[in-house]
Amino acid sequence: MAWIKKTAVGLVAAALLAGAGAAIYVQRTFAVVDGKITVAGLAQPVSVRRDGADVTHIGAQSPQDAWFAMGYVHAQERTWQLEFNRRVMHGQLSEVFGEATLETDKLMRSLDILGTARKQYAGLPLYAREALQAYSKGIHAFHKDRPQALPPEFLVLGVKPGGEAGAVWEPEDSVGWALMMALDLGGNWGNEFARLSVARTLDTDRLWQLMPPYPGEPPAASADLAALYRQLGVYRSDAAAAAPSAGLARGAALQARKPDTASAAEQGGNPLSRQISAGMLAWADELTHNAGTSDGKGSNNWVVAGSRTESGKPLLANDPHLSLSAPAIWYFARLQAPAGKASDGSPIAAIDAMGATLPGLPFVVLGRTASVAWAFTNTSPDVQDLYLEQINPADATQYRTPEGWAPFAVRKETIRVKGKPDVDIALRSTRHGPVLSDAQRSHADVLDLKKYVLALRWTALEADNQTVLAGLMVNQATTVEDLFAAFEYHQAPMQSVLAADVSGRIRFQAMGRVPVRVPDNDIRGVAPSPGWDARYDWKGWLPLDQTPQDEGAKGWIATANQRVTPPGYPHYLAQDWVLPYRYERIAELIEARPRHTAASLQAIQLDITSLATRRLLPYLQQAQSSHPLAGRAQALLKDFDGVMDAGRAAPLVFAAWADELARGVIIPRIGEARFAATYGKRDYRAGIEGILQRNDTWWCQPSTCAEQAGAALGRALDRLQAAYGADPAAWRWGDAHPALSAHRPFGSVAALARFFDVSVPSHGDGYTVNVGQYNAGEAKGPFANRHAASLRAIYDLADLEKSTFIYQTGQSGLVFSPRYRDMATDWVGAGTRLLQRQPARFSHSLVLAPAP
Repeated sequence: MAWIKKTAVGLVAAALLAGAGAAIYVQRTFAVVDGKITVAGLAQPVSVRRDGADVTHIGAQSPQDAWFAMGYVHAQERTWQLEFNRRVMHGQLSEVFGEATLETDKLMRSLDILGTARKQYAGLPLYAREALQAYSKGIHAFHKDRPQALPPEFLVLGVKPGGEAGAVWEPEDSVGWALMMALDLGGNWGNEFARLSVARTLDTDRLWQLMPPYPGEPPAASADLAALYRQLGVYRSDAAAAAPSAGLARGAALQARKPDTASAAEQGGNPLSRQISAGMLAWADELTHNAGTSDGKGSNNWVVAGSRTESGKPLLANDPHLSLSAPAIWYFARLQAPAGKASDGSPIAAIDAMGATLPGLPFVVLGRTASVAWAFTNTSPDVQDLYLEQINPADATQYRTPEGWAPFAVRKETIRVKGKPDVDIALRSTRHGPVLSDAQRSHADVLDLKKYVLALRWTALEADNQTVLAGLMVNQATTVEDLFAAFEYHQAPMQSVLAADVSGRIRFQAMGRVPVRVPDNDIRGVAPSPGWDARYDWKGWLPLDQTPQDEGAKGWIATANQRVTPPGYPHYLAQDWVLPYRYERIAELIEARPRHTAASLQAIQLDITSLATRRLLPYLQQAQSSHPLAGRAQALLKDFDGVMDAGRAAPLVFAAWADELARGVIIPRIGEARFAATYGKRDYRAGIEGILQRNDTWWCQPSTCAEQAGAALGRALDRLQAAYGADPAAWRWGDAHPALSAHRPFGSVAALARFFDVSVPSHGDGYTVNVGQYNAGEAKGPFANRHAASLRAIYDLADLEKSTFIYQTGQSGLVFSPRYRDMATDWVGAGTRLLQRQPARFSHSLVLAPAP
């Protein structure tokens, strides 16, 4: 008995010690937000204070110290985020996650994000390079004498910050991260490739029915694309196409790769590794699948002039739509420093800006200064062109140019893969840019790669891209004129910039670089062009003074990724604008009242009426189905008005029906594999609208379109019954449509996701002002809201101290912190926080002091 008692006491003591140790570890992961920390690398003390809204205020005595402190604070709060993002753009994920992320690493190496960033960094003026150096030094300083424990991601994965070299964040990495943002926002190469793929089975007229041009416009390309590609012989032979392929369709590719991934993970010896690998495989496939597509990517901004506000001064609203993540992409801060000098004596203007910063960059990206505020949406011009590069049949090291055969430039890369031998790859480039076919598996499913490959030309990869310089200069602006002078250096991605200042001035202009295409270019970049024909080459850049702009003569300006070119605009910018439903709803709500307040602008931001749903809803309400639940479902739809309310069942029925209708109509015409490879965020909504409106018998065959609608309803009800039970009245859109801010990589591990993910039921769909974009091609959670308002902000130019913001997680990226998810409920509802230069109180005060 004595032995048993001693053993029990020992076990209890060990458990208490373990619990105490865990509690101590958790506490040590928190950011140090009070007191004083001595930091090598600072010239003078820097004040770092957190206000009641949890905005971090950095007050420095020189611009260099302010940028240094911003790096230090980002490292404090977002250490894992910086590490993960650095590995993404370097193409070094596979060192941690094994074969699951190998295709993503290949794509990043193919684009040469890091090599391009180094070239662009070298071309920046000295003060901009010194700003990025100071920011990098701040991140390094945090890790050199780290005052807190590393977050659990590093411990579980066995990762050292910065890898073996300890290169946690270098100055060039900030340029690279700006390129990654351009990659996320500024591309259409995915649409071009989709058109190439679909043109194998559809003639060109049918292609334009499936992927229509912007409403009211003819197709931008006058060429017969299907005939051109058949004539050139670009496609794989039927025999090759029938053979198994590593990337035939996303689902097939994932299934084919699972055994290898599991095998690699099993070498780690635990189920956790297998779950992480499986989750990262799905994430990596999603990233490569959606790279180069602007479908589902958008934002809203609008400004109301003083003539239309109750205060007599402008109001500016912005909600940029980005992929949701935990932690969030943004970190809110204020940077303040007096004027200074670079090391060569050149002057640096004073900085006083606050708003949304991006961990990885040392400046406020979206926000305000003391007297001017600005907002972005994606303009979405066509700044990416794919080129078919013909391979010399006599010498595969050469490709065809207007002057004859020329050698591919070849770059060798080695990717380290956890649990496997290193992978050596040879990456080619042409006079246009990188050969994507060396990195994207899907190209082998479509093209005869012995005859043709696809190369990319993209404005962001130009060596003289100085977008980072624009970001630095914007933080020094005091007027609308200053602001747009700074944005003259912004090149990629092109942004629809709205601005307002305290004098009452408002302005819009699309800022960024757009290529000029000659009149006889009959493809205009909407599909891959013959790379050896000079008429498809770019012929310079559209002068900045000729990009779309507006001074607000009608009393307000709004952009929502719709076509921003006015009638009669003489230049071609793009065809792949977002359908104008969000813009039309914003315009309707602005015009609905003569004078606006901050509260009325917030109500517009939260609006969940889907004009796109209203467009298709009559076809669903008239659908006939023999399904046992059809009557009850139709009763729910009877009074449905397209308001995508999380608490209602009708939005869920509509979403499932629209998905099943797209599958039922399109798959028989283009095939299951091609549909799977092109569907997802691209929902083919415009094509379906046209098919139903025309009652198009070719697309709906062998049924009528009404029969297709009824069959789709039956299939949708089968799905919903299996997932949510047999009582349609108990179904809820919010249950299927949570706003899911997923953590990488622990969001893929069921036991960890509940702690690391941030998930709240949400309203809206991809076409509501309060957007809730989902990916219907996802096998798991097809209606989950994965792309939404990454922040909401309203700037009141009558009193900028009344400006507000909110975003979907919290300021801290440290999972144990109570500040990790504390904005989520307010974000999904109507909550806001004040964005003030002079807040009523500060909750925390820290001094970063220079080392003696």
